[in-house]
Amino acid sequence: MQTYYGQTMTASYFSAPKIGTGASYLPPLESTMQSSYKSYAPPFVVSQSLNLPWKPSTYYRGAQKSMPVGSSAPEMNPSHLYRDDVVSRVPPLMPSARTALFSKYTPSDWFKSNNQNYRSSDLTRGAAQRLRDENVRICHDTDARTVKNQQESSKNLGNRLADINFWKSEVNHELDEMGKEINDLTNWKKRTEQALKETEGPLQIAQECLFNREKRQGIDLVDDTVEKELLREVGTIKRSQDHLRKMIDRANTQLSMDRAAQHELEKDLTDKFRVLNIDNKCHQLANSSSGLGFYRGVEGVDQTSTIPESWVKFSNDNILRSQRERNGSKGLRSDLDGVMQETGNEMWTQYNNVNVAFSGRIAETMDARNSLQAHLAKVLQEINEMENNIELCRKAVKDKEAPMQVAQTRLEARTRRPNVELCRDQPQHRLTREVGEIYETVDVLQNRLRAAESALQELLRTKTTLEHDLGVKNNSLYLDKEKCMGVRKTYPTTAKLAGYSSR
Repeated sequence: MQTYYGQTMTASYFSAPKIGTGASYLPPLESTMQSSYKSYAPPFVVSQSLNLPWKPSTYYRGAQKSMPVGSSAPEMNPSHLYRDDVVSRVPPLMPSARTALFSKYTPSDWFKSNNQNYRSSDLTRGAAQRLRDENVRICHDTDARTVKNQQESSKNLGNRLADINFWKSEVNHELDEMGKEINDLTNWKKRTEQALKETEGPLQIAQECLFNREKRQGIDLVDDTVEKELLREVGTIKRSQDHLRKMIDRANTQLSMDRAAQHELEKDLTDKFRVLNIDNKCHQLANSSSGLGFYRGVEGVDQTSTIPESWVKFSNDNILRSQRERNGSKGLRSDLDGVMQETGNEMWTQYNNVNVAFSGRIAETMDARNSLQAHLAKVLQEINEMENNIELCRKAVKDKEAPMQVAQTRLEARTRRPNVELCRDQPQHRLTREVGEIYETVDVLQNRLRAAESALQELLRTKTTLEHDLGVKNNSLYLDKEKCMGVRKTYPTTAKLAGYSSR
C-alpha cells in the first residue's frame, strides 16, 4: 500500500470494513423490518454544513449511496482513495489537526441531528403503532375467520355424517331385505329339491309296475291300456323332474346373483361404517382435543377418488341392483311354486289315470277268470259224464259177447245135423241174421266208444287249456291287483309333490 508523508492512514475512516467474499454487509431482513432498518442513517456521517475546505461529507455521501445497507460491500483497495483529484483537494495535515476537524460539530448540526432523530423516532413509533394496530386487526380477523372456517368444516362434517347415516340406513335396510329374500329363496329351493326327491318314489313305482307286468304269461302279456298309461306316467314323471331340475338351476343362479348383490351391499355398509367412525371422530375434534398434531403437506394430498354425485350414485346403484335381484327372486319363487303345483297335479292326474286303467283291467281279468272257472266246471262235469258214457259203451260191447256166443254155438251145433236134416230152415236164417245183427251192433258200439274216447280227450285238452288260462288270469290278477296296486298305495300326496313334506 502506498503511503504519503505527512499523513496518517485514512483508509480506516473512509473505507468500509473488509468482508469476506460472498458475505452480506448486514443480514437481510424481510417485510417491514428491512425498510425500518434502511431508514436509519449511519451514525458517523459528517454533515455537509461543515465549513471545511475539502468538504469531506461529499465522500461519505457517495460511499453511502454506493454501498447501501443490506448489500454486500466489495473489498476496497486503499490506494484508490488517494487518487490525484482527492490528493489535490485534501492538503496534508498532521494527525492531531485532522482529528480535531472531524470531531467538531456546530450547534445547528446538533439541533438538526436531534430533530432528525425525533422525527425518525416519531415516524418509527407511528409505523410501529400502525403495524401493531394492523396486526391486532389481522389477528382478530384471522381468529374470526379461523373459527368460522372451523365451524363451517364442522357443519359440513355434520351434514356429511347425516348423509352417511341416511345412506347407511338405506343400505342396511336393503341388506336386511336381501337377507330375508335369500333365506326365502333358499327355503323354496330346498322345497323344490324335496319335490324332486319325492318324484323318485313315483318313478320307481311306475317302473316297478312295468317290470312286474312283464311277468304276465301267455295271452295276458298284452299291450293294454294299463301298459300305455304306465309308460305315459313314466314320461310325465321324467318331464316333471326335468322341469324341477331346471328350476333348481335357476334358483342357484339367482342365489348367486343375490349373494353378489348382498356382498356389494355389505362392502358398502362396511365402508360407510368405517367412514362414519372416522368422520364422527373428526366432527368431535376441537382445539382442546388430545391427539392433535401437525401433518405438513397433508392438505395437498388428494385422497379422494369420487365426487359426492358418484358417491351417492354408487350406493344408489347397489340398492337398485339389490332391488332388481329381489324382484327377480320373488318372481322365481312364484315360478317355483307354479312348477311344483303343475308337476304335482300332472303326476297325480296321471296316477289316477293309471289306477283307473288298472281297475278296469283287473275287472276285465276277473270277469274272464270267472268265465273260465264256469266253463271249467262245465267241462269237468262233461268229462265225468263222458267217462260214464264210455264205461257204458264198453259194458254194452262186453254184454254182446254172450249173445254172440249163444248164436254162434247154436249155428255150430246145427251144422252137425245129418243128411237132409241139414236144412236152411227158418231158425237157421234167424240165427244167421242174429249173428250178423250182433256184429253190426258191436261195430256201432265200437264206433261210439271210439268217438266218446275222442270227445273225452278233447274235453281233457279243453280242461287243460282252461286251467292254464285260469292260472294265467290268476297270475295277472295277482300282479295287477296285489303287487302293482299294492305298491301304488305308497304314492306320495300332492303336498309332498309340492315340496311341503319337509315342513
